[in-house]
Amino acid sequence: MKKTALFIAGIALTVSVMAQTSESTKQTQANKAKLKQQTTEVKTVAVPVQAAANQPSPDDVIKMNTVKHDFGKIKQGVPVNYSFEIKNTSNKPIVVENSYASCGCTTPEKIVEPIAPGGTAKLKVQYNAANPGAFTKDVHIKLAGIAQEKIVQITGEVVAEAPKN
Repeated sequence: MKKTALFIAGIALTVSVMAQTSESTKQTQANKAKLKQQTTEVKTVAVPVQAAANQPSPDDVIKMNTVKHDFGKIKQGVPVNYSFEIKNTSNKPIVVENSYASCGCTTPEKIVEPIAPGGTAKLKVQYNAANPGAFTKDVHIKLAGIAQEKIVQITGEVVAEAPKN
């Protein structure tokens, strides 16, 4: 009889543990589902959507006389120059932090002084016509406080000089 009582107590204990485990598993699954939903909501909320919209562009503060200059046909070995005019259309001085070209054959001069409101500056660009053929070169203009760069372009065709006999 003692063995039977112990056996029944053991079964009751096992059923009780299984019931608690089952309830605990259900609770854990419910917690995981709730946590997943909260995590998804946090990910959705954390994505910045307005960051780029608040950034000014170069076109908000400057106006170029042109963004593309075509030299036409030029002689090989003869460097050519063009000056892009930059006008400050804002009410604050504009600083040109940097200007650089897409390759070593094109050299923009550095603009040292800030451009006053309503004022203008010249960005002189030199192209070294070393190789014959058509060319398109980009010149990047980086303004202080503005992430986006302004890009201007020079194009043309370098014509090889006829061989001298």
